[in-house]
Amino acid sequence: MDIRAVLAFNLRKFRRQAGLSQEELAHRAELDRTYISSLERSLYSASIDVVDKIAMVLGVATHEMLVGPPQSGRSRKG
Repeated sequence: MDIRAVLAFNLRKFRRQAGLSQEELAHRAELDRTYISSLERSLYSASIDVVDKIAMVLGVATHEMLVGPPQSGRSRKG
C-alpha cells in the first residue's frame, strides 16, 4: 500500500470514528471539502502540515495518519 493510500484509509477511518462528514472536517481544519474528498480517494498528496492539522481536528497523533494496516502473510526478517 503506498503512502497516499495509507493516508486515505486512515483519514476515512478516523473521520468516520469521529462522526464527522467531509464537510465538517474540512470546516474545522480550514480546508476545502473537495480537498478532503480528494485525499480520501488518493488523488492528492498532503503536506505534513496538512496531515498534522487534520490529525489535530480528528484527535489522533499525527503519525497515526501514516501508519499502514497490518499486513497479513508477510514475515519480517530481523
